Amino acid sequence: MTAHRKQQLIYLTADLLSALMAWILFLVFRWLVYEGRVLSVDTVLIPAFGFWTPLILYPMACAVVYYLSGYYLRPFGKKLSEEFFTTLLSTLIIVLGAFFIIIIDDKVTDYHRYTTSLLVLLGLQFCLCYIPRLAITLLTRRKHPEPETVVIALPDGAKEDELYARIREVFPTGKEILVVPRVYDILNGAARIGELEDESPMVRITAQRMSDAEICIKRFTDVVVSAVSMVLLSPLFLVIAVAVYCSSKGPVIYSQERIGRFGRPFRIYKFRTMVAGAESETPRLATDDDPRVTRVGHVLRKYRLDELPQLWNVFIGDMSLVGPRPERAFFINKIQEQAPYYCLLYKIRPGLTSWGPIKVGYTDTMEKMIKRLNYDIAYMENQSLYLDVKILFFTIGVLLRGKGQ
Repeated sequence: MTAHRKQQLIYLTADLLSALMAWILFLVFRWLVYEGRVLSVDTVLIPAFGFWTPLILYPMACAVVYYLSGYYLRPFGKKLSEEFFTTLLSTLIIVLGAFFIIIIDDKVTDYHRYTTSLLVLLGLQFCLCYIPRLAITLLTRRKHPEPETVVIALPDGAKEDELYARIREVFPTGKEILVVPRVYDILNGAARIGELEDESPMVRITAQRMSDAEICIKRFTDVVVSAVSMVLLSPLFLVIAVAVYCSSKGPVIYSQERIGRFGRPFRIYKFRTMVAGAESETPRLATDDDPRVTRVGHVLRKYRLDELPQLWNVFIGDMSLVGPRPERAFFINKIQEQAPYYCLLYKIRPGLTSWGPIKVGYTDTMEKMIKRLNYDIAYMENQSLYLDVKILFFTIGVLLRGKGQ
């Protein structure tokens, strides 16, 4: 287990235990103040749906809210001010949710008790959560004063190709990449005041435009939507599988190695649209009238139905619903000869759809691949949850019009 994952589990365990303790103490408070009976289900103390269920659901709900807040994303190098306000905001959301979902179900007509209960639960939850977090953070700072980072500083006169070559070397390690900026980078805003490192501003190559909370909400959405979609679309999966199987010899599902986040390879899955052995030699880009594409394959590619198995890639974390389309290493090397900045896409997960595929469609020439790259770079530099939703709606329109190819 990596130090990063171990630290995440430490924070998660502390949060679960603190939430459980806060809920128990809250019940005890209501029992003592309002003279309820601890194991009864028809008193002020206990919600109508039972005593034991909230003991499980409440800590789990807290963990979900904490995850969506982005707290667990970067377990090292936390700023004390951000930790305080993130914990406070998360606690407010948790307590308000508990108040309206659970507490309001009590058989009580005195609304003053609701206000008191709300404030007591807020105080218990915040204190019991924040104090262990603060202790863990301070202890971690002594053992791990700085997260693992790689600083790239090129001599004056060095070409940009050299910079991108160094970045490509470091990306697969998953470490944070900082680049010592030149004067131009500082003037155009690439090196920000909020990203000062010691006494010099740094360009954080691995930094994303989304906040930690947005990144976690995006990943949570990916998991939920991909799981639900695979279940709901299972009849369609079966129909397509039968059609592919009957159309030509070969496997129904086709897998291929692509390059994903951090420049690491992974296996992408698709419904097979070409004849078996179509790429036994040098990889080639598919064209509109490509003889390798089967009749069923043409239909699948037109509506992008061949990419449905990639919902599994989204579910397991290789991909996202929205992100640059992952490419093969062979073509990435070709692209980088003309656009060495391709490696910048490695900071985010590739996706089922993005601005590039919508604007360019299937890429059958190197010119189109570079054009799509530039659209994807623009998406990455303006990434937000709103933009993701907008792209998904545009994608739906493309699919309904059958312009996937």
